[in-house]
Amino acid sequence: MTLKYDFCWQILLLLIPGLFYQGQAQVSFTSSNLPIVIIDTHGQAIPYDDPRIMADMDILYKGGGQRNFITDAPNNYSGKISIEIHGQSSAGWDKKSYGLETENSDGSNRNVSLLDLPEENDWILYAPYYDRSLMRNVLMYRLARHMGLYASRTRYCELVLNGEYKGLYVLMEKIKRDKNRVNINKLKADEVSGDDVTGGYILRIDKEPWNPGFDSPYLPFPNASHGIRYQYRYPKPDDIAVEQETYIKGYVYSFENMMHDSTYSDTLHGYVKYLNVPSFVDNVLLNELSRNVDGYRLSAYFYKDKDSKGGKLTAGPIWDYNFSFGNVGYYDSWKIEGWQLLYFADNEYFHQVDDFFLPFWWKLLFKDKYFAGKLKTRWQNLRQTIFSQDSIFALIDMFADSIAEARQRNFQIWPAPGETDLGGGWFPDDPRSSEIHSYDDEIFQLKDWIVRRMNWIDENIGKITAVENHRHGTTALNYTLEQNYPNPFGPGSAVSGGSLQEKGTTVIRYTLRKNVRLRLTIYNVLGQVVREAVHGRQGPGTYQIRFNGRGLPGGIYFYRLQISSGPQWVRKMVFLSE
Repeated sequence: MTLKYDFCWQILLLLIPGLFYQGQAQVSFTSSNLPIVIIDTHGQAIPYDDPRIMADMDILYKGGGQRNFITDAPNNYSGKISIEIHGQSSAGWDKKSYGLETENSDGSNRNVSLLDLPEENDWILYAPYYDRSLMRNVLMYRLARHMGLYASRTRYCELVLNGEYKGLYVLMEKIKRDKNRVNINKLKADEVSGDDVTGGYILRIDKEPWNPGFDSPYLPFPNASHGIRYQYRYPKPDDIAVEQETYIKGYVYSFENMMHDSTYSDTLHGYVKYLNVPSFVDNVLLNELSRNVDGYRLSAYFYKDKDSKGGKLTAGPIWDYNFSFGNVGYYDSWKIEGWQLLYFADNEYFHQVDDFFLPFWWKLLFKDKYFAGKLKTRWQNLRQTIFSQDSIFALIDMFADSIAEARQRNFQIWPAPGETDLGGGWFPDDPRSSEIHSYDDEIFQLKDWIVRRMNWIDENIGKITAVENHRHGTTALNYTLEQNYPNPFGPGSAVSGGSLQEKGTTVIRYTLRKNVRLRLTIYNVLGQVVREAVHGRQGPGTYQIRFNGRGLPGGIYFYRLQISSGPQWVRKMVFLSE
């Protein structure tokens, strides 16, 4: 079975319960040093997807360092929730993760603080299962937060579902726009122009390519069967306005068009104009430190705030790292040596057996001299602090100590370290299974892998650009042509500070680095020139022209900047007529 059929296999597992290992030992559970979550669905089966069902949830939590008893009165939460099975591949596993919302009795949102986490109503009860360390996600999210990034906050707990002990779980924050989560502008339906429409947005690259969104016009590698889909996460597909869709799609397209141009590495006018570069650097380092087999291509989030708030595309938050730190036996991800990003970009076997690729521009960023320099500097700084062996080992030991009691109960009913009969889903071979016979072995292997991986990166982080990159850019071109703004434009749009007479106007900017003769023309899809904006000689500097589409039919237009006896540059714009 190839990975290409993974989703169909998941559906089969959901339709035929009991097909795989289902037996569970009985566990005597009366108290815990961790919070206890009790959920009662009143006999209803929890569905895989919407609509969620209503249930009751109690949380027993007296605070850190105090013991919680199953007979205690609920003291952290007691009330209604809606709940569903969470995950994609993991939805077919015997130990389920759950997505839940805290609600009032009338079904409205109930924002609450659970286990000392900031108030919200959207939560995940994550079930560590294939990851027998029980901490890979928890560890990675903590490292990301220590780096100054937002990542889901986590709390270990134990779950009782419909009177049955279900093991060790992790309460996590669901990724969403919120002042305490992805803190970007709350984009309202009527914010459709000017600075308002520029943020905020959350996009995702993931499985389920039928989800609403838009497709990249560029293939991830030559002869790929399909492109990349950017899925809408915020605003939700049912809430996003047409103008908002047009804006964020145009922003990503402008970025990808630029990355497909020879000047993408220009440190003034290339990708640095579109990307929050430090966030992409940190995203690479987290994926490569852990050699995440899903990195860059699944559960890959991006967000963008308003232009007035910095407004560049930001990588993150990180999500779903259970298949990391050598935990699986495919796509070379268990190996100490090698860059996972380049494996996904270049490996022919991967391209043939998988359907989930990474965008073409990741490799161009990775191999760019400026970006690679940022990677090296950031890595070396982190190795002295957050990524030091002592720092990471201290986190691992802290998490292991906190779950020492609960993991014993968990492994009575779910496969323990070294067990290979996991049941309920498709599992890749674990190359470490013959060396692991206990939880101590699991933690030893985790630490050993991390140390050797960090040592390899130490030796190779400065050599990234030594591998041939076929798409080198340059900062020495004699001119640059920027994407027009706003784009699309029409009677409802105006340039910043524009008067009523400037409605339907867009601005085209270009920069010259020496005295040249040039021609800037605008033409339609038939190749017919509709306006000659500039024709003549100009000296060094940045210029802008205002193009008004009054009188033209709505549609796609192009503008071309051509240097006499030299190259030309063409960009696309969209005019929306009344």
